[in-house]
Amino acid sequence: MSKLVSFVIPCYRSEQTIGKVVEEINKTMETMSQYSHEIILVNDASPDDTFEAIRQLCEQQKNICGVNLARNFGQHAALMAGFARAKGEIVVCLDDDGQTPADEAGKLLAGIEAGADVVYARYSHKQHSGFRNLGSKVNELMTRVMLGKPRELYISSYFAVRRFVVDEILRYENPYPYVIGLVLRATKNIVNVDVTHRERMSGTSGYTLGKLLGLWFNGFTAFSVKPLRIATVIGVVSACGGFLYGIYTIIKKLIMPDIPMGFSALMAALVFFCGIILLMLGIIGEYLGRIYISMNNSPQYVIRESVDERENHE
Repeated sequence: MSKLVSFVIPCYRSEQTIGKVVEEINKTMETMSQYSHEIILVNDASPDDTFEAIRQLCEQQKNICGVNLARNFGQHAALMAGFARAKGEIVVCLDDDGQTPADEAGKLLAGIEAGADVVYARYSHKQHSGFRNLGSKVNELMTRVMLGKPRELYISSYFAVRRFVVDEILRYENPYPYVIGLVLRATKNIVNVDVTHRERMSGTSGYTLGKLLGLWFNGFTAFSVKPLRIATVIGVVSACGGFLYGIYTIIKKLIMPDIPMGFSALMAALVFFCGIILLMLGIIGEYLGRIYISMNNSPQYVIRESVDERENHE
């Protein structure tokens, strides 16, 4: 009996591209008779007619499920909505713009069959903009420092996971999901395979600076307490530095009483340490705010409507 593979694709402004991505998935999976497949398309409240394109695909192919979110919740929330609908033994996640090559999905599936729990695509040369590449580098640094990601592990939006990992990810019900953090806490049996990264079929990336910053905050506030520990260390170092500087100032005044104390140096030190205090209070406030929102049962996502003919097809 063939294994079912679920392809989960978050969609945003992909009215012109999602049909081509689905077509490429179908052609690729036709060459692998050991698998059957389904496709879950999650529209993250696109301002264009992306969901109408998804609806048409669902009507044409009975192995496609379409989900329309009520507002823009972000890529990772859209992935969680797709995971909840996926039925496959293996789940493959990819982008809606054609940059992640669906015709190389066999490489990810081969990695799973070889024994890995999670397989991430690795690109030798990314076709993203300079801004997006910078964001990826910062995100890589954050996951390595805050979440304990191995230095040699490359993280991307194109990956395959086993069913038990998806089930573990779905146990997380709080707002602000961060799939990379959920994967890293579920298993360490993660490998990379090399694939080609393409140019976008059309349009530009939906990631803005605000969205990237929000993603980083999700990563380290939801899955790491290291920022709080760093704040503690900085506070201790600053206090010790201020204490030693105070002793130095007193000794200097006793030895050379005619030298002025230095108003500008005092103000510089005051502004510096006050800035550190405000920064640390902001980090603590971010944690407290997210705890408050979680206690109020704020949803990960809200589904406006869905189109799913898979059960009828079965």
